[in-house]
Amino acid sequence: MGHVLEGILRLPPLLALALVFLLPAVEASAFLGVIIPGEIGVILGGVLANQHKLPLAAVLVAGILGAVIGDTVGYWVGHRWGETLLQKIPNRVLKPEHINAAEESIRKFGGKSVFIGRFTAALRALVPGLAGMSRLPYGRFLAWNAAGGAVWATGFVVLGYLAGSQYARIEHYANYIGLALLATIIAVLVIRHRRSTTKEHANA
Repeated sequence: MGHVLEGILRLPPLLALALVFLLPAVEASAFLGVIIPGEIGVILGGVLANQHKLPLAAVLVAGILGAVIGDTVGYWVGHRWGETLLQKIPNRVLKPEHINAAEESIRKFGGKSVFIGRFTAALRALVPGLAGMSRLPYGRFLAWNAAGGAVWATGFVVLGYLAGSQYARIEHYANYIGLALLATIIAVLVIRHRRSTTKEHANA
């Protein structure tokens, strides 16, 4: 894997930028994320921006669009062919427990599962397609998809940018970093909610 990553960093800038878009884009398309980890391209995009080979703004746009468009494709693929695809993917590639976890997340959280699933590798690959299969309304899916894709891609691009040549350490712990980022977001929202509630009580 290390040689592959080094090879990506040596690609011509426009081709590397295309991969920043394509790797997260194909991740949720037809459940391909069980094989292709999308955060690699986004992290390396940040590294290339750190090396002044790509504009940081261009990397952010490519990563966010790749995440959002890829999940949208995954949603419609799941909507149309989800059951057929799941039956054809071997259990050794797509573990039944991951499918069960994704289905439980959708049942429990509805549209919010799209945002939450964005930050864990197994759910990120499966939730969009399963959301389409469960007929989650597309408008609700799109809102949470856009929010999750924007936060996830921005977070990993910035991490890659800050890590620079030490990017390999982030790549090894990408899933844990995603969970930590999600936990941070939830903590911030809880704190803001509590502060808002306290102000309302104080003004009552």
